Amino acid sequence: MLVLLPPSEGKAASGRGAPLKPESLSLPGLAAARAAVLDGLVELSAADEEKARVVLGLSEGLRGEIAKNVELRTAGTRPAGELYTGVLYDALDLASLDAVARRRAGKSLLVFSGLWGAVRVGDRIPPYRCSMGVKLPGLGALGAFWRTPMAEVMPEAAGDGLVLDLRSSAYAAAWKPKDAVAERTASVRVLHSQLVGGVEKRSVVSHFNKATKGRMVRDLLMSGAAPKGPAELVGVLRDLGYVVEAEAPERAGRAWELDVVVTEIH
Repeated sequence: MLVLLPPSEGKAASGRGAPLKPESLSLPGLAAARAAVLDGLVELSAADEEKARVVLGLSEGLRGEIAKNVELRTAGTRPAGELYTGVLYDALDLASLDAVARRRAGKSLLVFSGLWGAVRVGDRIPPYRCSMGVKLPGLGALGAFWRTPMAEVMPEAAGDGLVLDLRSSAYAAAWKPKDAVAERTASVRVLHSQLVGGVEKRSVVSHFNKATKGRMVRDLLMSGAAPKGPAELVGVLRDLGYVVEAEAPERAGRAWELDVVVTEIH
């Protein structure tokens, strides 16, 4: 099973280990693209702070984040699973997993990133600011920039097993599973169900969407389950207590779409 995750804007304030070693990152086929984005981001951030703030979409209060990009090559690093601290990663709580589940996480979780393309949770990276929605001078929109290198490396990374896609739309733009890989892919949407005037209303709630996805991945890792495809995944999630609605795609070469329905927001 390969689980595709978005990163989080929330990150640990600083790294605590050795500086970045690009050659040590997973998916070495992305090395050239990573180098191009890294060069462009460092150059932008060092040359013109105000332009960098605008390009990166940062508020005035986050201006100080630009300095982290300037120091990307020399700053301390952390495993990606420690660096990202947003809602999904808080719910996933990798640090509290038992040893077996942590090993499974290291093999199965892949975090998409505007700067790195995609990394595994054990890859050591420094704090940075660069979302997939950024249009970097010289490279253009990063979602589009990553499509070609991702198309070359992701089918091999996906192997012949289940792909569980929990990315947001901005990060899903960087790679869309195709053909046989798509048929083994399940994308998940979390819906909040509530009664309004006796009628069920469903909505997507961002915070709880992320928290539910984090708990779901944690439960899968802890369970030891190894579903081989989307249909098996639906059964596993239901066994774990999730309310899941799903239908097989009508056409070949399409991914499954799963709705996880929740009634409480926490």
